[in-house]
Amino acid sequence: MPEYVTDANDPRLADFAGLRDVELRKSLESERGLFVAEGEKVIRRAIGAGYPVRSVLTSERWLASLADVLGDATVFVVPEEVMRGVAGFQVHRGALASMERLPVPPVSKVLEDVSRIVVLEDLVDHGNVGAIFRCAAALGVDGIVLSPRCADPLYRRSVKVSMGAVFAIPYARMDNWYDGLEEIRAAGFQTLALTPDQGATPMDRVEMRDRVALLLGSEGDGLSSRWLREADEQVCIPMSPTAMEAGVDSLNVVAAAAIACHGLMRGASSP
Repeated sequence: MPEYVTDANDPRLADFAGLRDVELRKSLESERGLFVAEGEKVIRRAIGAGYPVRSVLTSERWLASLADVLGDATVFVVPEEVMRGVAGFQVHRGALASMERLPVPPVSKVLEDVSRIVVLEDLVDHGNVGAIFRCAAALGVDGIVLSPRCADPLYRRSVKVSMGAVFAIPYARMDNWYDGLEEIRAAGFQTLALTPDQGATPMDRVEMRDRVALLLGSEGDGLSSRWLREADEQVCIPMSPTAMEAGVDSLNVVAAAAIACHGLMRGASSP
């Protein structure tokens, strides 16, 4: 049976507190081993991927829409203004679910039996990470490896922007950035470092091997000089000769990721 709550400060709703406070959420979610899924579609995808539900926060008018997947999960039903007070914003998608995190596999596990992966170095914007997961999943990339400082794919904004794609594609996080590419190369992956430098090999002209890892760098600085040097080849997305005249010297990381992932899948073996 749902539990009706009328006070935004009710301790039973603590899992959902301060969703716009990034530092608070990092601390709270790490301490409790949880993440928050927003909206019916994303909640369904999280449940379908095997993440256990801790509790759900919703309003009366959205209660019935999730009844078939929640089972005996704890459901808190609140007035719209209370939900707004707890979350700190208007929840347009009707429901929030506190989900238990599952163990993140080691990098070696994600590298097993795959041919195309994306490796993210120091992307700290949660929205960009979520969008890249969505691009990668849509285009058939087999897995994603994150450097230690990358944003959390299960942070609420990442999950929301990805539309649940973070649940559909395997990912792992490196323990060590400095030597992080060694394990990937040792597993037989050709490493391609994406750069805006138009002197690099165009993505559509790269001779790809059976196993390829596409390296994408941070939002502002791009890939570090170390990873650029260590990569087997530096690659670029060819831009218009008039791009510089228009004041454009590069693509944003999400646009670049989408185009590069499309190129990455050229010649990939079917699963």
